[in-house]
Amino acid sequence: MTAKPLDRALVWLRRDLRCEDHAALHFALSQAQRVWCAFVFDTDILDALPRRDQRVAFIHAALFEVDAKLRGWAQAAGVDQASFVGLIVRHGRACQEIPALAAALEVQQVVASHDDEPQALARDARVLQALTRQRIDWLSVKDHVVFERCEVMTQTGGSYGVFTPYKNAWIKRLAQQPQALDELPTQAGAAALAPVPLALRRPLPSMQDIGFEALSAEAIRVPTGMSGAQRLLHDFLGRIDDYRRARDFPAIKGPSYLSAHLRFGTISVRQLAREAWARSQAGSDGATGWLAELVWRDFYHQILHHHPRVAERAFKPEYDRIAWATGPRAQAHFEAWCEGRTGYPLVDAAMHQLNQTGWMHNRLRMVVSSFLIKDLGIDWRRGEAYFAEKLIDFDLAANNGGWQWAASSGCDAQPYFRIFNPVSQSEKFDPKGQFIRRYLPALKALPDAALHAPWLARPLDLVAAGLELGRNYPQPVVQHDVARLATLARYAVVKVKG
Repeated sequence: MTAKPLDRALVWLRRDLRCEDHAALHFALSQAQRVWCAFVFDTDILDALPRRDQRVAFIHAALFEVDAKLRGWAQAAGVDQASFVGLIVRHGRACQEIPALAAALEVQQVVASHDDEPQALARDARVLQALTRQRIDWLSVKDHVVFERCEVMTQTGGSYGVFTPYKNAWIKRLAQQPQALDELPTQAGAAALAPVPLALRRPLPSMQDIGFEALSAEAIRVPTGMSGAQRLLHDFLGRIDDYRRARDFPAIKGPSYLSAHLRFGTISVRQLAREAWARSQAGSDGATGWLAELVWRDFYHQILHHHPRVAERAFKPEYDRIAWATGPRAQAHFEAWCEGRTGYPLVDAAMHQLNQTGWMHNRLRMVVSSFLIKDLGIDWRRGEAYFAEKLIDFDLAANNGGWQWAASSGCDAQPYFRIFNPVSQSEKFDPKGQFIRRYLPALKALPDAALHAPWLARPLDLVAAGLELGRNYPQPVVQHDVARLATLARYAVVKVKG
């Protein structure tokens, strides 16, 4: 057997909260005699969050499962003192905690998975600087996407700004390099998992220990951890063939519901792409459609890598010339949008879904973002920030890409003159009002035909439903046709050569 080049290594988990098919863990176990794994509840991130946060609870639950899995693997592999193998969890500034742990463990290398978000890159630069002073190597590896950064480029060596040619190039590369989806084995190297030294042993902190309210599984609403992700995947694979048809209707079980697991890496994107690719190759139209969604995810991540300015500004610079609505009226409209009281039932039901569950159906994300931007004339960045606060699956690259798509300011975005009509979207994608009635019980008794635009309902239907507009359900905050004309005027500046 070839000797391993390293004696000790530390794997820093961030957005890869699992054990199987794990790039950083695979590398460390194959290269080092002794390996430890750590996670930091980073106060640079946590201090800005509300004390009741589904994401923190989701992460917390995932860590307990990782800890138990590592210990179980070590015991099965016959590791000495295997009961002391597990996940080292700290609460503090990651840029300080990781170098301190690396020094205490006397490791030669810290291994982590890439994170291309601007704040993460700045954090990693600080960690690298500290490790360099300690003469400890730093290595980050690809794990969060299938193809990243500069792996899928145009023929002239540039980055793609339009999705379809990117997807075609992505598919071509995968066909030529199917090993990109190969599982990266980890359990086979579990004999290298090392017990945590006595001086560093601490129990995993509770939610209260890190300053957050403990949430029940029902409050988190998403099955947690690696096991929860696998259950969701198993369920979805039983209906994936119908994905393309079902995905747009919020009242039926169409999506995979794996977005939070992808965001926090409790499941490997390679596993998901393997399943989608195999089924697509076998002729499943639904799997082909779902694979395209995974490609969109890679696409937005490479956009963020090549154009980090999109985190704050429009991908198309001319769209930063737009004068967005401001002042008391705009603020009142924004609050009505946030609270689900715009008077447009599909928009309001979608916002109630977000506020109550921390998740929103993808079709509805497009509807509500279009409404905020093109009916209310409010800067897309305000909506993006609200989603960032509320979504359990918040991912900067995808969230930014989606909002800039709706604002027509992003890469491969819808043209600015294409403006979703919230009533026709409601009639098309929730024709019987099942979704609307679930989240807007005040409208429950309205006939289907009147549900999508209550202000047009017959007075008799309103009375029969016990509905008084302006009292138990609002009048529309704007008229869509009037707002559409205002949007076309607002966006006229993008046609001016600057």
